[in-house]
Amino acid sequence: MTDTILNLPKREGKPRQKGLTILIDNGAPLTLFMDTIRSASAYIDFVKFGWGTSLVTHFLQEKINYLREHHIEFFFGGTLFEKFLEQDQIEAYYNYCKTYQCDYVEISNGTVPIANHEKARFIEAFAREFTVFSEVGNKDVAQAEHQDSSEWLENIQEDLEAGANKVITEARESGTSGMCRGDGNVRQDIFEQIIDSDIPLERLIFEAPTKRLQTFFIRQGGANVNLANIALSDVISVETLRLGLRSDTFGLSFVEKNVQ
Repeated sequence: MTDTILNLPKREGKPRQKGLTILIDNGAPLTLFMDTIRSASAYIDFVKFGWGTSLVTHFLQEKINYLREHHIEFFFGGTLFEKFLEQDQIEAYYNYCKTYQCDYVEISNGTVPIANHEKARFIEAFAREFTVFSEVGNKDVAQAEHQDSSEWLENIQEDLEAGANKVITEARESGTSGMCRGDGNVRQDIFEQIIDSDIPLERLIFEAPTKRLQTFFIRQGGANVNLANIALSDVISVETLRLGLRSDTFGLSFVEKNVQ
């Protein structure tokens, strides 16, 4: 961030453990991808190659190489893990991650209907060799609407105990499922129960693909809340929201909550 005399929230330098900004690459052209990384690398902590796009993305290795040049980590979307799981090809998924020298993996059950305790076993296994980000929440809007808030909290705690480094709360790239209702609003019952728990906020990553969600989580969790599914075009916009440089977060005190 450019030096300024303004009184702005303190942002940690990279590598960060809180205040993470995780972009989602939906198969963007290589030049656009590289331009985004080059111009805003200071504000980008991870890139997730969304759902199964890595299997059909041209220049994937070139993208990964460019991220490494700019000290940005990456991982593949949890839906890809679930596709391998559905076809009983977990060892092949492990080998796929090793081929690209992944340090991070995402383990989820948002599409394949396995119990959370089964997902936790995969977290435990992959955590022996990777840093695991797990994900909780269902991608199907109808099922997500009926998922109880206490179940969310239990699943988050189970994932952390199994070895997840951080837990991602589902919202999809559209911001209309998981922790969100179909109209894009956050399910307050889930969020409030999580916030009132003893889970440190830095152990959670909130998917926030829309400005509405980004503003909500920053207003509730402070400038250094972890956000994911950020579009390539929104990197600078999100950073200004974190710093109170947009009207949506202009007057916040940015007191961090439950961040240890």
